[in-house]
Amino acid sequence: MKYLKFLLPLAIFLGLAAFLAAGLKLDPKEVPSPLINKASPAFQLTRLDDPASTIRRDDLMGKVWVLNVWASWCVACQAEHPLLVEFASKKMVPIYGLNYKDERAAGLRWLSRYGNPYTASLFDEDGRVGIDWGVYGVPETFVMDRQGVIRFKHIGPLTPEVIRDQVEPLVRQLNG
Repeated sequence: MKYLKFLLPLAIFLGLAAFLAAGLKLDPKEVPSPLINKASPAFQLTRLDDPASTIRRDDLMGKVWVLNVWASWCVACQAEHPLLVEFASKKMVPIYGLNYKDERAAGLRWLSRYGNPYTASLFDEDGRVGIDWGVYGVPETFVMDRQGVIRFKHIGPLTPEVIRDQVEPLVRQLNG
């Protein structure tokens, strides 16, 4: 009984220290998505460049594709954009944009100024589709397989390393 007074607090301390040590090893930039390996949310949105034309998730089934969530007011999107233009020029995979909580005219001006890497950009003015996809903020990038299942999610601006080491190998694997 005498030792229990000392061993119990020590055991609690060691348990808490183990949880802290495990938490310190986690990457704070990686936010696990419950949507990974699940069907991508259904959507039907107008194209940014053509309000009379819509694109649905089902229109994209049967091919591997990338969804990049962006906005003209997003500073990080501007930093990421040249990498998207370069990646799109490789023609490895169609890249669709999701113009998130933006104004149509502002989004069109932005693409005209910085270049348009997107096969098409979808206009999500109120952000409802972004919410369905679990978007925390912009930019975010998703990779979908041929069945429309989300296989990858990156929060924040893409980097050359993320494209080279994660996106491109995954796209090659999914297309293989």
